[in-house]
Amino acid sequence: MSEKLLKVGILGCGPIAQIGHLEACQKARNVDLYAVCDAAEDLANKMAAFYGAKKVFLSYEKMLKDPAVDLILIATGDYFHVPGTIMALEAGKHVLVEKPMALDVDSAQKLVDAVEKSGLICQIGHNKRFDPGIFSAYHFVKEELGEMIAYKGWYCDSTHRYAATDSVQPVIHSSKNSVKPLKNPKEDLRQYYMLAHGSHLVDLAYYLAGPIEKVTVSLMEKQGIYSWFVDTHFESGTHGHLDLTVAIRDDWSEGFEIYGSEGTVRANIFNPWYMKPAQVRCFSERKGTYSEVLNNDANTYKLQIEHLAEVIMKGKKQIGATAQEGLASVKAMVAINQSATTGKTVYLNQVTGTV
Repeated sequence: MSEKLLKVGILGCGPIAQIGHLEACQKARNVDLYAVCDAAEDLANKMAAFYGAKKVFLSYEKMLKDPAVDLILIATGDYFHVPGTIMALEAGKHVLVEKPMALDVDSAQKLVDAVEKSGLICQIGHNKRFDPGIFSAYHFVKEELGEMIAYKGWYCDSTHRYAATDSVQPVIHSSKNSVKPLKNPKEDLRQYYMLAHGSHLVDLAYYLAGPIEKVTVSLMEKQGIYSWFVDTHFESGTHGHLDLTVAIRDDWSEGFEIYGSEGTVRANIFNPWYMKPAQVRCFSERKGTYSEVLNNDANTYKLQIEHLAEVIMKGKKQIGATAQEGLASVKAMVAINQSATTGKTVYLNQVTGTV
């Protein structure tokens, strides 16, 4: 454990907090799970007792007024990400907010403006950046790949995914007093799949290949399968293709291939709940050799909060997604759905509207 600990208050004790964030804060070497907050008193008390939180709040406003809280971790439904983050920033708290950052471009820009005004750290929960294999790919791209010629990324959720994840995840506790969104997010599957899965696909593309300039998309909806094929042009000139397909009749399939002037990267990403690092193989043309990282510390939720604690307490460079990068992801998702609807090329710097 580090001598100084970042005191975290978690807003929301629902599934994503129980599966990922509560345990991550409990295990992180430089973090203290100081408080939990949920409108459901029975659920908040149960989670605080099990994970060792020092305080329980039923009011978000009261947790924000506690001077001991350094960072707010927002693990609520998507609809509360923007207002919850802005409230925390205005209260002088750093923020880690779950992805997607926002549901529309205007709200995402509003959050970016609030972050810039506050001078505080805000990180979006694109936790796959902290997979050791993906992190090794990032360094290879920066140091040995040369000019990036092409980027291919895919994210294919599976009909067998829930049976697989149920075997490794804890039993989820619920409460009849929990606050629910006015609309069931899964009523609109096209939007739900894009927000839940597409947000990972476009953030990894941004992280590894840089900002996206424009997209041209075809969408097939058949037999309960949604499949987006995204012809992607990056601002760097890199040519790309993104494939989001939900749900395939097979095992989980996710990964990327990157072709550069001095090398190639191939990655197979496992279902994140297995806590298994991506298999990433990098080939260096100059060396004539392959390299592959083995690092089994792959709890990306723990790694992202540990990193953010070092950013806040020690001034370490932030590698997690910034608010500006979260805005870029929202624009990419909006552009993909607009292009899928119209059949036209959509430029991200011109896009507005809702995912």
